Amino acid sequence: MMHVRNKAALLGLVCLSVLASVTPVAHAEGGEGWFVPKASQPAAPPQRAASRRAVPQPVALPAPPSDSQEADQAPPVLPQPNIPDAPEVVKEAPPPTTVIGVISVGGVMRQSTAAMQVERILGGRRDALAQDLQKEQAAWRDEQQSLQAQAKSLSSDQIQSRERALQARVMKAQRDFRNRNRIIQEAAQVSLGQIERELVQVIQKVASAHGMNLVLHSEQVALHVDGQDITNEVAVNLNKILPSVFIPAANEDPEQLAKSGKMPTTADATQSVVRAGPAPVVQPTAGTP
Repeated sequence: MMHVRNKAALLGLVCLSVLASVTPVAHAEGGEGWFVPKASQPAAPPQRAASRRAVPQPVALPAPPSDSQEADQAPPVLPQPNIPDAPEVVKEAPPPTTVIGVISVGGVMRQSTAAMQVERILGGRRDALAQDLQKEQAAWRDEQQSLQAQAKSLSSDQIQSRERALQARVMKAQRDFRNRNRIIQEAAQVSLGQIERELVQVIQKVASAHGMNLVLHSEQVALHVDGQDITNEVAVNLNKILPSVFIPAANEDPEQLAKSGKMPTTADATQSVVRAGPAPVVQPTAGTP
């Protein structure tokens, strides 16, 4: 009997290859921040020169006790309420003989043409976002330097007006970059979710074809023989069934696409599970080769 337990446990490595390449949004104090590219850190938003409040110093905390200090202290005496004795369990039939297979999900993803498509397209969008951010940051610095150079010839009201305009521009750019980054992240989830769902089915089919009732991650196995590794076979079948996936367009918000009703959504899948109960367990016929 083959039990497909938790998809997240079985396929915990599926989304790492592309999602790790999509840089998250960093948030500064007060909930504001901007998208941070891999190779650069953003300049802090311009601060008004008139604001010079003293920054409170952090309170010094006592150092934690060392191991030697803890060893000198006697362990605390705690209550130990009684618990019932466990009764004998009625004997049942033993489980079937274990037929083990191993798989490298990372190896499958490296061979997946659909995963390569996702990484190529979304990686290009990520790089374009990082370039736009760098250009915008350069414009912020130029404006700030221009304001500093002209400060002596401007009135206080003029300086404050230009500071407010620059601050408004920075805040708007922060919102735009966070939104663009969110769209890239969600597009990756939509794309990789298709591969994940298909991969679960392919692993079941390949394992069943070999009579395997237990499949482990090869990264967790110290020793196995070639006949137990189904990585390449799964990758070949995955590419036949799912050579490419749907990726939302660059200007298409995945959340708005979900609300349009053009295709099923994750909410629909959750409601189906609630109505129908847990998915049936895949049980290969006994003696299947």
